[in-house]
Amino acid sequence: MKAVTVKKIKDELAYKSTNDLIELCLQLSKFKKENKELLTYLLFESHNEEGYIESVKEQMDDLFEQINTKSFFYIRKSVRKILKLAKKFIRYSKKKETEVELLLHFCYKLKNFKPSIKNSQQLLNSFDRQVLLIEKAIATLHEDLQYDYKLELEELLD
Repeated sequence: MKAVTVKKIKDELAYKSTNDLIELCLQLSKFKKENKELLTYLLFESHNEEGYIESVKEQMDDLFEQINTKSFFYIRKSVRKILKLAKKFIRYSKKKETEVELLLHFCYKLKNFKPSIKNSQQLLNSFDRQVLLIEKAIATLHEDLQYDYKLELEELLD
């Protein structure tokens, strides 16, 4: 079976009743964990973005504490996992402020991580890539927010 375009799906959903739409959403949530997480964000957390950001930060903090520090191989693997998780939550939100907040938090945690990331070129490269993404996201924000986040970024880089 070949998937149809989003336009065709949108057109078909316009003809469905409310009960049919509810049933489709529930059926969709049963198939993939990401679908259920996205529905959870949209239904319960999208109205409180600050709370959402804090809960994701706490989750990232927990994962940073659980990193196996015996070798840089394990550290890199865990850092990639944390970054993948952060990117997924950023995608759910679609807000640039959330993206900047979460990536800044990730970079703070990575910079202050022990053992130092300066001993691993891959971790330094990952850090630098995220800083570039933060700068790119900051450029799309309102001027006041740009100023605040640029100060935070400069503080991070010092």
